Amino acid sequence: MSTTANANTANELRPWHATPQHEVIRRLATSGENGLNPAEAAARLRKYGPNRLPEGRKRGPFARLLAQFNNILVYVLLAAGFTKLMLNLWVDAAIIFGVVVLNALLGFIQEGKAEKALDSIRNMLSAEARTVRGGETRMIPAEQVVPGDVVLLESGDKIPADLRLFETKNLRTEEAALTGESVPAEKSVDVVSANATVGDRECMAFSGTMVVSGRAAGLVVATGSETELGRINQLLADVSPLETPLLRQIKKFGYAITMAIGVISVLIFAYGKWMKGIDFVELFQAVVGIAVSLIPEGLPALITITLAIGVQRMAQRNAIIRRLPAVETLGSVSRICSDKTGTLTLMEMMVVSAVTANSAYQVTGDGYSPEGEIRTNGQPAGKDAVLALMGRVSVLCNDAELFKEESTWKVEGDPTEGALYPFAAKLGLDRQTEQAASPRIDVIPFESEHKFMATLQRTAGGEQVLLVKGAPEVIIEHCDRQQTGDGQSSPLDREHFLTQSDRLAAQGERVLALAWLQNPNLKAGALTAADLPRTLVLLGLIGLLDPPRKEAIEAVKECHGGGIRVTMITGDHKITAAAIAKMLGLGDGRTAITGAEIEDMDTATLQERVRAVDVFARASPEHKLRLVKAIQANGQIVAMTGDGVNDAPSLKKADIGVAMGIKGTEVTKEAAEMILADDNFASISAAVKEGRTVYNNIEKAMLFLLPTNVAQALVIAAAILVGFTMPITAPQVLWVNMVTSVALGLVISFEPHEIDVMQRSPRAVDRPIVTGFGIWRIIFVGSALLAYTLLAFFWMKAQGASEGLARTVAVNAITIGQVFYLLNSRYLLDSSLSLKAHMGNTYLPLGIIAVVILQLIFTYAPPVQAMFGNEAIPLWVWPWLLSGGILLFLVVEAEKLVIRSSGILRKAVVAAEAGA
Repeated sequence: MSTTANANTANELRPWHATPQHEVIRRLATSGENGLNPAEAAARLRKYGPNRLPEGRKRGPFARLLAQFNNILVYVLLAAGFTKLMLNLWVDAAIIFGVVVLNALLGFIQEGKAEKALDSIRNMLSAEARTVRGGETRMIPAEQVVPGDVVLLESGDKIPADLRLFETKNLRTEEAALTGESVPAEKSVDVVSANATVGDRECMAFSGTMVVSGRAAGLVVATGSETELGRINQLLADVSPLETPLLRQIKKFGYAITMAIGVISVLIFAYGKWMKGIDFVELFQAVVGIAVSLIPEGLPALITITLAIGVQRMAQRNAIIRRLPAVETLGSVSRICSDKTGTLTLMEMMVVSAVTANSAYQVTGDGYSPEGEIRTNGQPAGKDAVLALMGRVSVLCNDAELFKEESTWKVEGDPTEGALYPFAAKLGLDRQTEQAASPRIDVIPFESEHKFMATLQRTAGGEQVLLVKGAPEVIIEHCDRQQTGDGQSSPLDREHFLTQSDRLAAQGERVLALAWLQNPNLKAGALTAADLPRTLVLLGLIGLLDPPRKEAIEAVKECHGGGIRVTMITGDHKITAAAIAKMLGLGDGRTAITGAEIEDMDTATLQERVRAVDVFARASPEHKLRLVKAIQANGQIVAMTGDGVNDAPSLKKADIGVAMGIKGTEVTKEAAEMILADDNFASISAAVKEGRTVYNNIEKAMLFLLPTNVAQALVIAAAILVGFTMPITAPQVLWVNMVTSVALGLVISFEPHEIDVMQRSPRAVDRPIVTGFGIWRIIFVGSALLAYTLLAFFWMKAQGASEGLARTVAVNAITIGQVFYLLNSRYLLDSSLSLKAHMGNTYLPLGIIAVVILQLIFTYAPPVQAMFGNEAIPLWVWPWLLSGGILLFLVVEAEKLVIRSSGILRKAVVAAEAGA
């Protein structure tokens, strides 16, 4: 049979983790003792290629830059820019072209950063490997490792390829980045089920993971792209990032407004030419004026600035945005799929339960921090001699180190052992004092073969004491008594402790049994596992858990209140996942779907199941990717969080990927749109709030800007249709657009949160950026502005004013109308008829002052008068113009009052805004 590096490509072969050692050696045509000879290794290197991840084809910088211009709104802006060049409006054209180029550069830079995700995975591979070739141990570059090589592993090594282990000695590997498990995985040489998930393949060691402790030897069964890491790399490369909801809506809006401009321009030109007989040049300029007035050229810049302000606000809440449109996407999120370890939990083991012969205790606190207390039945536990003994065992029968670094507690060694120190501290014990009082004189180290650790200590009185901790089923077999009080013991109640062990395990806790023996009569210096007596005294059981973050529990509750479902997708065990989920308020603590069950479901079944289930355990990268796709297929906007390499493909596929900034790998950070600086799920909830506010402000800005565009177009169209003098010229149209978008539009970008923003349901995925109600508001206000502008123009003409003066008054009328409409726009339906309603935005008075100054310059500065054909307005006209603005303000407030007062209309508007 020919040698193969990937069993999954040959249906007749079992996967490596389900194949016995001798069969693995035979299939790989190698030797477990001598490895490959150098000549065969060189031949296989030529056959399989270097042990590195392949690089996909990349677009060149110029192609990536050109791709940024492939957007309908950009085409509209470019058309507007060239039109303005035709009108010799060089400054306005330069501004529009500047906006287009700036947006393109921002997109170009961000896309370049995104491609670093694949490079980050490649950098995870080991640099060197310790192999056996021709019977000799040698260090070789990891790129030269080939299938069939024998690789030797020791504590601290990075594993260079996927290995089938055939020798292990207390081997544990850190696979959290690959599987999501919060504790190191114990390894053995025994075969496992063929359909075992990656986290359950105990006889395999995977490329890119780390050896935490022990030694091993393994046969290379997969290199490069055939490894688990390579498979994730390929998944990541195959995933195409989605457009954000805002970009999709802007694209639709761009097509709609382009079509509208084209149709209106053609109809008005045809009417003016053949029905009114207007001169071609004059008519063309008027139609161009309509087209220019309808294009919201300030909108892209306003959207960009609003998003940028959202980025700053989110950064203050520990949410770092890597791609600008992701700000708004957060506001659209209807389902957050979160990894468990390190995101919803602390990624720090903690003793949460203790059981003695007489009592059961609960332990409070946060991870490795020593703060917390021991409780029983909800009340602080009093002094308990048995608990104190358990604390001594926890401190002395322990090889881990726990230390504080920059306000963060960190563990060197086994996280489970590290968690025992704060448990003892909560019992009032001091580690240094206990270790000094009872020095260690011998030890039986923990090994997976016997599943316990024992230390022999010398007490202050010179006596010996044996302290033991380990797997309950092993320790209980070595006990014949149980501790009941100060120096008192009774016959062991085996059923009690086995029942309690099962109870703690069912709660997702990792259970340890603690025992001791006074004066064991053991000879120090040569203890082995076989020396452990079977007359130990059982002290009790402790249950450990990676506990949920307290703030995550509140954040989940807030998300649920805002109509956002929170779903846990983890590589951890089903029982643990369900237990943590229940603590967080997700599910019932029992219902969870595993990766193996996901594999048995077709796409339609999975799509149906994700509607009802929120806990998924033992999920591989492919499972996470399928889950994200299934949720998206149900019409939901998905945020996916994670910290490991296994999360990267699903982070990239999700509408917004959220990576952990502290414990996350570089791969996930590069694949994500947002990074949590504090690794805290609560920061996602805060970011969603900011994202909803950003979208609200963009919508408010559009509903503010577009009525001006409609009013200006209607003014010119009315002049053509009815046949009177243009009330506003094309250059004056551009002036109004500039003033309203820059001085007034930007004010809306700084609008604060609305009080009920997190009590609203998420927007529907197919909700247009301008809803039916939005169209009504645009037409209603646009018509009001049209009436006000025409009234001002013809009123001045009736007073005997020249066309220049009448136009100047008309321009000021439409601008003043916009100032008062800005006050209306701060609330979609709520009343703006109070001073308090306008106190939240400090930029509001600044924007109004800026408009006043600009309009005075426009009206009275001679150079500007010459440029736009203006004339100075007599002072007696201003009170009338202000009265007209106030009247327009009251008209819009009346419209809002009518809607608020009508239950039917209000419900219709709320439904339209939600996209229902």
